[in-house]
Amino acid sequence: MTAERWTPHATVATIVTRGDDFLMVEEMSNGARVINQPAGHIEKDEAVIDAAVRETLEETGWEVKPTALLGFYTYTAPANGVTYHRYCLIAEAIREVPDAELDEGIIGPSWMSIEELRGATNLRSPMVLTCAEDYLSRKHYPLDLIIEHP
Repeated sequence: MTAERWTPHATVATIVTRGDDFLMVEEMSNGARVINQPAGHIEKDEAVIDAAVRETLEETGWEVKPTALLGFYTYTAPANGVTYHRYCLIAEAIREVPDAELDEGIIGPSWMSIEELRGATNLRSPMVLTCAEDYLSRKHYPLDLIIEHP
């Protein structure tokens, strides 16, 4: 008898700021409207940094340039029991793409202050506020900490 292998989901998220506001995504998840950083799964054969750029564009319509690594986060969602391993990157907003087609389930981007995030009752997971707070505490690391072999 072979035991089922535990397989976490590899994801990325991006912290993008404008002034004191964070670029966030309003989306539908399990029938509820939630707030998240631009985030999503890393695709097969995709580099972490490329995934962060792609997911940010697909979810917000913003082109970004990653500048630093914020950290690596794990979370097991009680709704489905899936463990998510999140690479959270910091990125600079380059430009908003007019008429960008956003992923299915995305309501749209919004800019939110840390006070709004702290008061929100519909964050997609605890990682959302943790990443924002870590960003404000200046936990920034060089991107070259991410080493990927082709």
